[in-house]
Amino acid sequence: MHIRDRIKDFRRVRADLLRPNPRNWRTHPQAQRDAMCGVLAEIGYADALLARELPDGTLELVDGHLRAETTPQMEVPVLVLDLTDDEAAKLLAVHDPLAGLAGTDVPLLTELLADVETENDALRGMLDGIVADADSLPKTLPDDGPPPEVEVPEMYQIVVECRDETEQQTVYQRLIDEGLKCRLLML
Repeated sequence: MHIRDRIKDFRRVRADLLRPNPRNWRTHPQAQRDAMCGVLAEIGYADALLARELPDGTLELVDGHLRAETTPQMEVPVLVLDLTDDEAAKLLAVHDPLAGLAGTDVPLLTELLADVETENDALRGMLDGIVADADSLPKTLPDDGPPPEVEVPEMYQIVVECRDETEQQTVYQRLIDEGLKCRLLML
């Protein structure tokens, strides 16, 4: 397999000069915005935004919309990618979901989270949520093979059937925005 390096440049660009991608399908509820502010305040920028250069020389975001919105007057690190419009759309569609496919080593996550401290309430809430979710995961996950059975603890729950993944994401985001604790399941 031939793998191309699509990074053509690294630049520091004032965030408000980056054009948001009109096809960006991710939304950012207030809890995520607050947690992002906490990470930026306590750690700062530790990852580059992804953008592609348009024919007029402007940069259009592929990843990093929330960070750019959060720090509009700041010069931010940007990896400039050599992508066509179709390739940028594909990367926009798969970038975040691909990271979501990773498994969880629950003991290692638990050990890591025990060492993480923060004074930021939003970040603390996010970390507490990670701990709560980790407690409900199986203690070991196989590296391959079928996914483990999902154990649903006894509690008041509701299952909403959706037509497709897009509707599932829309319903999930609406419920999260309303302050409900939600988990995505595929049965």
